Amino acid sequence: MLPTNPDCVLVDTAIIAKAPIRFLVSGMGDALATFWEADTCAKSCKPNALTGEAPPTLAAVAIARLCYDTLLEHGYFAKLAVEKGVVTPSVEAVVEANTLLSGLGFESGGLAASHAVHNGFTALEASHGKLHGEKVAFGTLTQLVLEGRPSEDIYDVLDFCLKVGLPVCLEDIGLTNPTREEIRLVAEATTAEGETIHATWFPVTAGMVEDAIWAADALGSEYKEDMS
Repeated sequence: MLPTNPDCVLVDTAIIAKAPIRFLVSGMGDALATFWEADTCAKSCKPNALTGEAPPTLAAVAIARLCYDTLLEHGYFAKLAVEKGVVTPSVEAVVEANTLLSGLGFESGGLAASHAVHNGFTALEASHGKLHGEKVAFGTLTQLVLEGRPSEDIYDVLDFCLKVGLPVCLEDIGLTNPTREEIRLVAEATTAEGETIHATWFPVTAGMVEDAIWAADALGSEYKEDMS
């Protein structure tokens, strides 16, 4: 943790609009996890793993939810605009979601499985070419499966990821035909002592994460094929 908060966070959306679209989309993948992780922390009522303090406040969860709703409302339109190198209200909204709402949401709301799964995937060199937010997006899908979230929520996330170009299956994060041993390694790293997945409201084991990863991969692969 840094000793003090920044005095200023300045983002020039004109520069964002000229940058490769992959960076903005990856930012959306990272921000996509904000609400789901904050919601998990609110359900478990465990201390914020980032600060060691109290569970998230209502305000923190509301900010995290606004982040998610903003992505669903403006994410695809922002992607189209930045592909043309232009700034629109949707681009401004997504930059705010990626930077301010996600930042406040995760620091105040806490982290859970999505980022822990990302950390687990760093154990496999094949995933190293993917950006942080790209792996977090698949981590979010894995979290929703692990937690038994309603199907409509899972399909909303799948829909969003496919529209903006975020990973929905293992192949999308560089893992073509991974072995059982490789995914077991990821699951063990995901559930290591101190990982944020333990903010979940029920005990989580490596076996549960391994199963959730395979199930999320199957779900994402099939949905992607159906939508193509």
